[in-house]
Amino acid sequence: MRYPPPTAAAGFSLLESLLAVALLTLTAAMATPSVLRGLDDARGTSAARHLAGLARLTRAQAALRSVSAGLRFERDGDGYGYAVYVDGNGNGLRRRDVRRGVDPAITPIERIGDRFTGVTIGVVPGVPDLGDDEAMETGSDPVRLGRSDTLTFSPFGTATSGTIFLRSEQGRQYAVRVLGATGRTRIFEFRHAAGAWTPR
Repeated sequence: MRYPPPTAAAGFSLLESLLAVALLTLTAAMATPSVLRGLDDARGTSAARHLAGLARLTRAQAALRSVSAGLRFERDGDGYGYAVYVDGNGNGLRRRDVRRGVDPAITPIERIGDRFTGVTIGVVPGVPDLGDDEAMETGSDPVRLGRSDTLTFSPFGTATSGTIFLRSEQGRQYAVRVLGATGRTRIFEFRHAAGAWTPR
């Protein structure tokens, strides 16, 4: 009686398995920074689009209700809370009327970091002002909408001119700019490699 020749056992040896695990670990380590940068950019861009969308909602509400409406920012600890308010008594949006509830909020008060992890309303030190070559100072005001920190729209579509600056966790800089005469909203990103602001 003849027996078949012995064959090698199926599967991988311990050495082959360790080599495969090492290669997978190395590949993941190399890819992680790129993935994190992409995620950071996605969060920053989405946050800027969110604020731009709220500005457009505010403009639409002003036209729909035939009253002044505003996206109002207020210091909240180390950041900013914001919501959309409408004029409730026909005398325009006023801080006193907002605090008394006469000019009511029509959206919940929120913070940008609650929706987009790591994103804050802020300025990255050394980034030049939008449309300027001079670097913004550390601690520079990131909400530039006049003394009231309110982006106000009239029923006719005009608005307060101004800019809101956003920074990501890894130091990317974004800006949401509103042109007063037309109420048009635009998003910009500062490209550190090029040293310039570009529209998104």
